[in-house]
Amino acid sequence: MTFSVDRKRVTVAGAARSGLAAAELLARRGARVTLSDLRPAVPEAEPLRRLGVEVELGGHTRESFEAADLVVLSPGVPPEQPMVQAARAKGVPVIAEIELASRWLQGRVIAITGTKGKSTTTALTGRILATAGFKVTVGGNIGAPLSAQVSESTPDTLHVVEASSFQLEQIDTFHPWIAVMLNFSPDHLDRHPTVEAYAAAKARIFENQDAGDWAVINADDPAVLELARRGRAATRLFARRSAIADGTVIDGDWIVERAGATQRRLVPLVAVHLLGPHLVGDVMAAATVGAIAGATPASMTAAVDGFAGLEHAMELVADIGGVRFVNDSKATNVESALRSIESFERNLVPILGGKFKGGDLRLLREPLRARAKAVVAIGEARPLVREALAGAVDVEEVDGLAAAVARAYAIAKPSGVVLLAPACASFDMFRDYAERGRRFKEEVRRLAAES
Repeated sequence: MTFSVDRKRVTVAGAARSGLAAAELLARRGARVTLSDLRPAVPEAEPLRRLGVEVELGGHTRESFEAADLVVLSPGVPPEQPMVQAARAKGVPVIAEIELASRWLQGRVIAITGTKGKSTTTALTGRILATAGFKVTVGGNIGAPLSAQVSESTPDTLHVVEASSFQLEQIDTFHPWIAVMLNFSPDHLDRHPTVEAYAAAKARIFENQDAGDWAVINADDPAVLELARRGRAATRLFARRSAIADGTVIDGDWIVERAGATQRRLVPLVAVHLLGPHLVGDVMAAATVGAIAGATPASMTAAVDGFAGLEHAMELVADIGGVRFVNDSKATNVESALRSIESFERNLVPILGGKFKGGDLRLLREPLRARAKAVVAIGEARPLVREALAGAVDVEEVDGLAAAVARAYAIAKPSGVVLLAPACASFDMFRDYAERGRRFKEEVRRLAAES
């Protein structure tokens, strides 16, 4: 039966990108929409008033939630929010924005999740499929929200969607044709009550799949194998390190598709221009999706060869007098920072810190002992960084990113690497990781000009 919101009262909680797109979609589908946000002013929401959307700012009111026929959550709104809980208590359905949008999509969904690497894999998967000639949209947690893609969805569209745990925990019927899980490690423990709850949210990506679907799984990660175990979809493995008989692996200088004794070359490693060996795993995942969808090795190789990576993800910013500066502001958790650090062999000076959101910073001790000249710590997490790394590497605490860049440069001379890989969120100092990354690059450019 076709999903309809015509003349229904729908409250959208959160007026960021996803909430704005959901409110517009709902209004155009005939709903009586209230867009509710805690902030006192959201200029981007003003055009929605012309569509009849009621914009409620400065707090959520009980009436808007309890009297609704449906509540739609932006990813940034916790399901434990009191008014959301009040709506549930009244029997009001509460769903995620990607759940809402997916009910109106005509094309198939390729959903990608994991603790790290989601954005890179999503962008590259979209590029591979587009190069192969498919009609593709790319978005979700990056780019355009899924609600903004509904109007252009056709039966032959492939929707490549980055799906976060915040989005997946509120799905109901969301059904990916291909679901990709890249990796799993503790993260977002400032939002999820336990690691188990975070894992359960991630695992929901497989929940509605059936035997006609595909689960693309990282065989190098035991946690991912376990989370995918109960899924009903056909499984396609990829592994950068593990020996597997069937799936996507590395053989010599090639990423290949192996099936028992036979294999097919997909992408030469020389075409991969991403900084950091862990990003090869993201390329393998994207190539696996491409192979399932029917992309040719030639189109995969062309797409990979032309892909220089994403801004703020192992982004080489500059070389100043022999010191390289790398922006990995998207490394907002310990596991991501660990992979970034392990990409370099020596003379490393990482900038760590920000708003800590869980995990074990002590996992960085031995990799830093082997590679780092020192660590520069910033933000709220400075004392946590110092305590976790005590005795393994010198930690210098500074105030602000400008001071961090200058101090790291002084330590890294004459031929080291300054790496912004915070292992923390940015919200104590910046609006988001992107603003933090841009500020880092501005400080590096200022340093280059002075030098």
